[in-house]
Amino acid sequence: RIQNTKRTREEGREIERVNSMAASGDMLRAATRGSNDGEEDKTFPALQIAKEWTNWSLKKAKVVAHIGFIPLIVLVGMNSDPKPSLFQLLSPV
Repeated sequence: RIQNTKRTREEGREIERVNSMAASGDMLRAATRGSNDGEEDKTFPALQIAKEWTNWSLKKAKVVAHIGFIPLIVLVGMNSDPKPSLFQLLSPV
């Protein structure tokens, strides 16, 4: 009975370790670390670079969208058919 609880504790610790590795992205590194195949070792840096570029471009797009939204609304409003004044465009009513 003592061995059974010891084994379940060890299994629980192993499950926690695997879950924490999966959450931090270490599972892919652990999977490619022990392989002797050169192709798998080359795919991880490619995936990492793609991930970094995607994150960088999404952050830049977020900044552009936040900064450029009001000027876009003013530009569209000023080019509309009945030209409103700038005050009418910027007022919330």
